[in-house]
Amino acid sequence: MAIIKKKKITYKISAGLTQFLLRYNRYLEIPIHYKDLTRFESAIPLYDHLGEDTLWKTVIYSHSDREIIYLDLKKIYAILKASGDTSVMKHLYIERVDICTYGNTQPFRVRVVNKLNDNFDYFYIKQADASRVYGLELEDILSPNRISYLVHEQTLIEEHISGLPGDQFIKEYLDDPKINKIRMGKEFVKFNERCFVRLLGDMHSSNYVVVVTPDFEETDFKLRAIDFDQQSYEGRKSIYLPQYFKQNNPIIKMGIEAMIPETVIQYQKEERSMMGNRLKTSEHKISSLLRAMKADTLSTSDNINILKNDLANHYKFNTFLKCKNMGEILETSLSLLFIK
Repeated sequence: MAIIKKKKITYKISAGLTQFLLRYNRYLEIPIHYKDLTRFESAIPLYDHLGEDTLWKTVIYSHSDREIIYLDLKKIYAILKASGDTSVMKHLYIERVDICTYGNTQPFRVRVVNKLNDNFDYFYIKQADASRVYGLELEDILSPNRISYLVHEQTLIEEHISGLPGDQFIKEYLDDPKINKIRMGKEFVKFNERCFVRLLGDMHSSNYVVVVTPDFEETDFKLRAIDFDQQSYEGRKSIYLPQYFKQNNPIIKMGIEAMIPETVIQYQKEERSMMGNRLKTSEHKISSLLRAMKADTLSTSDNINILKNDLANHYKFNTFLKCKNMGEILETSLSLLFIK
């Protein structure tokens, strides 16, 4: 069982990471920052449609502040979703701003509504953490999913990733007899492999969503990470393997029942091959990212030593032992995608 014992350290955006973000149009001027949203006068608990406390709170701003803040939030949404085309703003309004008071960094979530059809969307404003930014960029490069985010100074703007929270899916839908167990098991194997290769930790069921897509014959499932704070931070390799989190046991049990070990190995090889292909098409970008990452401090020396030894033993590949930081460990891990 994987357990994270200590609170993760937050790392500031370095000059090297800023240069990467500027080069790839991720670092842009924004009209409002995280600290501006902290000027609320009060906050009230937010309940879901069943009357359950969501552990988020809706913040209340003074009348004079609210008008300015909500206008700037619409501008950010236009930057995030429409390349800054503010003409999309005329049919939008900000319905509410929520704060997650139980999270380490206390992120804000903004609900945007289209007044013409009541369709809504969300985005998040967070205190920028270098680990999370590296995690977002690696997700964009190495996974089948694209990620939209922006950074300015120490503020991170992040799009909402739609899907059923993993814990909710397991509780409410996993027992549905219509679910194809092989498809579900296959997706978890692939998700598990992606997280391990790119060193994304803490993927218990609250930190990913399940995207359910009806197909013409079967329903398809995709697992998408939504929390990237534990990118290349922890020491023990088990933290980077979702299979070791007890919250994921119901999906794992389903996969064990539906697949033989040879099938699991096949899906692992398929995912590694696909990751290798994605790396090849983003060669310059990943090189630039790893260069910034290797110059950054992203974990403790103890974690680095534990992880490089764990991975050297796991892969029987002693190059890990020469690594001096998390960037070098990740680079070595990715290099194994091209070793047959």
